Amino acid sequence: MAFGIVHFFPNGTQQQYDATLAAVHPDRSTLPKGQLYHAAGKSEGGWTVIAIHDSAESWEEFRNDILMPRLSKGIQGGFTTPPQEQSFEVYYEKQIRKGPEREAHI
Repeated sequence: MAFGIVHFFPNGTQQQYDATLAAVHPDRSTLPKGQLYHAAGKSEGGWTVIAIHDSAESWEEFRNDILMPRLSKGIQGGFTTPPQEQSFEVYYEKQIRKGPEREAHI
């Protein structure tokens, strides 16, 4: 079953996100193994990241093997505190895309 993660970084910025993303998603042309969706943006009081994985296990593998080890070492210019995390089993998911797959910076 698909698994969703919402991370909120209090007082987080776009610059911190960009630095962190470069460290944990170094190949911007694809997503990490098991990740189906990734979105991020400024939110009230900080920065929010949303990810959907194909299973809780793939999320845990990414979190334990890539994300948390790199965050705990410190990322130059990246987020300075761990995120507030909410997770959920995805009950319903639908995506409507017009045209080819795209990466959007709005």
